[in-house]
Amino acid sequence: MPAKRSAVWLAAVDGTRRHLGLRRSIKRRVVLMFLLLTVLLGALFAFGAQRAFSVGWRDAARPLLADYVQRLAHDIAGPSGGAPSIARAEALVARLPLTVTIDGPSVRWASHPEQAHRHTADAPSDGADDWSPLFERATADGHQIRFGLNRAAFERRPHFLVPALLGLLAITLAAYLYLRHLLRPLDDIAAGAQRFGAGEFLQPIPVRHPEGPDELGQLATTVNTMGRDIAQMLEAKRALLLAISHELRSPLTRARLHAELLPEAGETGEQRSALLRDLQEMASLVTDLLETERLAGRHATLQREPSDVAALAQAVLAELQARHPQAADVTLTLPPGLPSQAVDAARLRLLLRNLLDNALRHGAGASQPPSVLITGLPQGGIVVEVRDHGPGVPAAQLPLLAEAFYRPDSARSRSAGGVGLGLYLCRLIAQAHGGQLTLANAQPGLLVRVTLPAAAAT
Repeated sequence: MPAKRSAVWLAAVDGTRRHLGLRRSIKRRVVLMFLLLTVLLGALFAFGAQRAFSVGWRDAARPLLADYVQRLAHDIAGPSGGAPSIARAEALVARLPLTVTIDGPSVRWASHPEQAHRHTADAPSDGADDWSPLFERATADGHQIRFGLNRAAFERRPHFLVPALLGLLAITLAAYLYLRHLLRPLDDIAAGAQRFGAGEFLQPIPVRHPEGPDELGQLATTVNTMGRDIAQMLEAKRALLLAISHELRSPLTRARLHAELLPEAGETGEQRSALLRDLQEMASLVTDLLETERLAGRHATLQREPSDVAALAQAVLAELQARHPQAADVTLTLPPGLPSQAVDAARLRLLLRNLLDNALRHGAGASQPPSVLITGLPQGGIVVEVRDHGPGVPAAQLPLLAEAFYRPDSARSRSAGGVGLGLYLCRLIAQAHGGQLTLANAQPGLLVRVTLPAAAAT
C-alpha cells in the first residue's frame, strides 16, 4: 500500500512538472530552486532563532521578568502590599497590553474576564520549566494578582503576512526577470542554430560583451565559428560542383558530336543509339547540377516572362518520348483558357521534365500511365500535379524525397535511374517562384504537387 501511494505521489509530481514546463525551462527550474531555498532558509532561521531564545535566554530572562512583574504588583497593591486598587489596575491595563485578575477576600476583579481562564497559556513554556509562578503575586492581606498578555491588543495591530507575501512575490519576480536577462543568450543561440540548420549563415548569433564574454557568450562564439566553417565548406562544395559541371560540358558535347557521326545503319546503329542516350543522361545530370547550385545560392534570380504553360507541358512530353516511349500514354489535363503565367520558362520546363521523368521511371510497368493535371489559382498562378501508379514510398521517407542525393531503398533506387537530384531541383524551382512542393502517397503511386503563385507586382 505505501508503495502504491508513493507511485501515485511521484506520478502527481511528474504531471505537475510537465504542466509547469519545468523539464524544458532552465529559468523556471532556477526560480523554483530559489523559492525553495528561500523557504528552507526562512524556516531554518525561524527554528534556530526560536531555539536560541527559548533555551539560551531562559535563565537570563527569568530574573528580569520576575523583577518586572514584582514592580507591576507594587503599582497595583502599593509599596506596603495592602489591598489591591482597582483604579491603579485599570490605569495599568490602559497603559500596557496586559490582563490583570485579582482574587481575594475583599477584591475580586478581572480586567478581561473572557481571557481570565487562559492567562497561564500566555506564559512561555516548553514543558521543561513552569513559568506560571512568575506571573502571580500574593499581597500581605491574602489577595492573588495574576498577569497575562492582552491578546486583543496584539490582534488589533496590523498584520504583516500580506506585505510579506507581496515582498516575496516581488523578490521572485525580480529574480525571474534577472534570470531571464541572464539566460537570454540561450534563446539567441537556439535561434541561431535554427538559422544555421536552414542554411542561413549571414546573420551570426549576437554575443553579449564580446570583449569579455561569459560562458554563454563563449558558447555563442563557438557556434558562430562552427557556422562560418560550415558555410565555407558548403561554398567550397558548391564551387567544386560548378567547376566540375562546367568542365564536363565540353567533353560531353564533343563526345556527342563524335557519336552522331557514327553510321545509323549496320552493326554500330544500336551502339550509337545507346551511346547517345547515355550522353544525353549525363548532359541532363550536368544541367541539373548547375541549376541546383544556381538556385541554392544566395543570389538566385528568375527570368520571369508571360509563358504559355500548356504549350510548355506539351513540348516537354514530346521531348521525353525520345527517351521514354511510354510518355505517349501520359494523360495531360489542362483547364480550358488557361491564361499566360509570369514564370521562368526555362526553369518551369526543367521542373516539368524532372517530374515527368521521375513518374515515367518509377511508374514503369504499372497498370496505368502517369497523369499530369495543371490548374489555375483564383488569385493567379498555377498548381501542377504529377502522379504515377508505381509502388510508392514508405510514409517515413516522404519528407526526405526532396532532399539532395537522397534515394530510398526501394523501387526508387539506382536500378531505376537517377541520382536523387530531380525532386530536389523541383523543390528549389518552386521555392524560387515563391511556391512549394509537397509529396504524398496516392495508393498506388506517388503524387507530387507543385504550387506556383502569381508573381508579386513590382
